Amino acid sequence: MWYKTIYCPWLHVNGMALYPFILVKEKHNLSNQQLINHELIHFKQQIELLILPFYFFYIIHYLINLLYYRQHQKAYFQIIFEQEAYKYDKDLNYLKRRRFLAFLYL
Repeated sequence: MWYKTIYCPWLHVNGMALYPFILVKEKHNLSNQQLINHELIHFKQQIELLILPFYFFYIIHYLINLLYYRQHQKAYFQIIFEQEAYKYDKDLNYLKRRRFLAFLYL
């Protein structure tokens, strides 16, 4: 899987996957394996959903969660895509055995 990691000090989050780029807020995170793995999990999700629909579903899921929980952090962590990425970001071998559309099976 090809990707480019880019240092973006203006970013408001530690990392962000915008296929095929991984944006990171702090220089030391350019080599943070857990953060990179988290974003690579998002790449797989994006590819499976043909990239643009991923962003649509991500935003819709966040907005629904925000209406339900009325709290940004809770809404963010309840996004189905984030649940998979956080659950497996420490497992650097996860992507090798990950099932297709795995975020649906959590």
